[in-house]
Amino acid sequence: MTFLFSFRLCQGISQEKALFYPSMANEEDDPIIQEIDVFLARSLLEKLYLFQYPIRPASMTYDDVTHLSAKIKPKQQKVELEMAIDTLNPNYCRSKGEQIALNVDGTCTDETSTYSSKLMDKQTFCSSQAASNVSRYAAAVYKKGELHLTPLHGILQLRPSFTYLDKADAKHREREAANEGGDSSQDEAEDDVKQITVRFSRPETEQARQRRVQSYEFLQKRQAEEHWVHLHYYGLKDSRSEHERQYLFSQGHGLAENTELIKSPSEYLMMLMPPSVEEENNKPMAPSNVLSMAQLRTLPLADQIKILMKNVKVMPFANLLSLLGSGTDPTAVLRCVQQVALLVQGNWVVKSDVLYPKDTSSPHSGVPAEVLCRGRDFVMWKFTQDRWVVRKEVAAVTKLCPEDVKDFLEHMSVARINKGWEFMLPYDEDFVKKHPDIVQRQQMLWMGIQAKLEKVYNLLKEHLTPKKQEAQTAHPLLVSGEQRVNMAKAKVKQNYGQLEKEFQKQKAEMKSNDASAKTDVPNIRIKEEPVSVEEPMDTSAHEGLNNGLVNGLHPAQGSTEPVNGHLPGGCIDRVAQELKAFVSSTFKKQFVLTLSELKRLFNLHLASLPPGHTLFSGISDKMLQDMVLDTGCKQILVPFPPQTAASPDELKVYALWEAGDTYDQHRQVLLEIFSKNYRVRRNVIQNQLSQECGEDLNKQEVDRVLKDCCVSYGGMWYLKGTVQS
Repeated sequence: MTFLFSFRLCQGISQEKALFYPSMANEEDDPIIQEIDVFLARSLLEKLYLFQYPIRPASMTYDDVTHLSAKIKPKQQKVELEMAIDTLNPNYCRSKGEQIALNVDGTCTDETSTYSSKLMDKQTFCSSQAASNVSRYAAAVYKKGELHLTPLHGILQLRPSFTYLDKADAKHREREAANEGGDSSQDEAEDDVKQITVRFSRPETEQARQRRVQSYEFLQKRQAEEHWVHLHYYGLKDSRSEHERQYLFSQGHGLAENTELIKSPSEYLMMLMPPSVEEENNKPMAPSNVLSMAQLRTLPLADQIKILMKNVKVMPFANLLSLLGSGTDPTAVLRCVQQVALLVQGNWVVKSDVLYPKDTSSPHSGVPAEVLCRGRDFVMWKFTQDRWVVRKEVAAVTKLCPEDVKDFLEHMSVARINKGWEFMLPYDEDFVKKHPDIVQRQQMLWMGIQAKLEKVYNLLKEHLTPKKQEAQTAHPLLVSGEQRVNMAKAKVKQNYGQLEKEFQKQKAEMKSNDASAKTDVPNIRIKEEPVSVEEPMDTSAHEGLNNGLVNGLHPAQGSTEPVNGHLPGGCIDRVAQELKAFVSSTFKKQFVLTLSELKRLFNLHLASLPPGHTLFSGISDKMLQDMVLDTGCKQILVPFPPQTAASPDELKVYALWEAGDTYDQHRQVLLEIFSKNYRVRRNVIQNQLSQECGEDLNKQEVDRVLKDCCVSYGGMWYLKGTVQS
């Protein structure tokens, strides 16, 4: 149809070699013997298929084979071809052919029979794609010094189909089933009644629909639904075949040249031999969350920076430039990195909304992404003020679970024993000096974030304002745990006079029965408790929590302050009464609590109390556990699995033994069951309750007891707070 190009045949080497070896093409002893014009025929474009048949005996060619029928599924490029078998050939085994026909069709012959002649006289061939990319293949016809090429639309390999064997097996199974069914009586058939359960399908979600559409069964069903298109076979010497064969030649190469095909030799070569993608398909697939540096550098600069920051989380600007490769414009990098990261101590930390996109939630607690972003922004803001952050302070302000807070801190800091969490990278003074405009812009962003945190967490503005402006340009002073204890001792000595006056005033008001609580002020000693390995004890008022608390106390006037953990005598009873009231009311609502959950509820209770309340004087874990036992609760020794990941506080389970209602006995039996079993099935619980209580409990009563003390997970029942996911 259109002249494409021409090539020359050389006596010693081909033109293809001459393209790659110019020195050989210049040899004078290799003359050109013929020039052949090549034409591209488009008449059969997207219609021409190449069929590859199985190897047959040399004495039998496909010209002699009679094609009975053919059909195709165009979308799948699937072909079924039915060929007649020469039953008169001396190599054909007639007895075997009769046996196969008998196994497939049986003794009766009707329209549904596969072999109507009671002899296997035909064979079916099914196709499969020989190559996924056929753009480089073409059918060529050489005629009168011209080579005509027609691109192939598909290459199909035809292989014998043995579906008739499946049909024979099905016939055999039907005969056996009929023989077995004939032996049974009609009465037995009527007695065989099965119960049928009717279920109504739930509305299909979008996510479930996508999984169903991508499943193998759905694809197989879609392929089976495509209708066959029946074809008519024309032999090699048929006039219709001769007519169609003329379309293999270019029809209009005598016309004017098509300007669309005026290309350079290299472009022509690329069109004829496009780069192969099969090698890339054969490479092992990497995990979906892994991206090689070669693949990364093919992405736009903004996407490269976002992926790097999302994976590394904290990075100096110099390291970021080195990962992006040489020749990258630093100005463009600065412009892009500010969209996905914030500046903390001269280093770039990925933004919270990049790690926690919208409509996601915490894998630990299920908290929505918006709350997680606020909590992580608070941690990042704390590191803009100091190199050290205390985990308990963050948890107290953000009210998030410990696992989420730990994730925030691990993103950008390292835990130090007896010190807290230290920012993982040193202060980058070089970047701060080179880019003061960026630093100033980031400071303005942090001021906006600070204002939002102040509103959300009700933080005092005086505590939000950095006390030391030089913290941004110099390394902050590091204070060890021992130094903090010494600071606490000095503070107590300074306030000794005030504490003595308050103590004498409380002593005069004490009742006679509180004489045992009298203490000798000069003999007061500082109780040096060991500092926690996880977090340091913060004794500095100006470095405490930015929510109006100093060491957990509201600095309100008239509040009762403990002296090194010792309360004034008159305050002890009030604290005990308040604590007992809280524990009693909590267990009457919950019935079963772990120590971890009880402490969480107690912290929420403290947050709801007004400043100066007696409970702010400090409640230790031991005081809380002793009060639980004093209010009539018992510790349930649940046999947790040996490989449990629960914390020590989660292993301590307490339950209200007597609530004063009609279900006390039932709950006690239930708690005895869980003191011997970590998880129990419902029928076991119901049987045990019936045996111990001497009565048959209905479903509502059992549900009431289980609701008070247990939770269901995976068909099993656990005590509240003991489920290990």
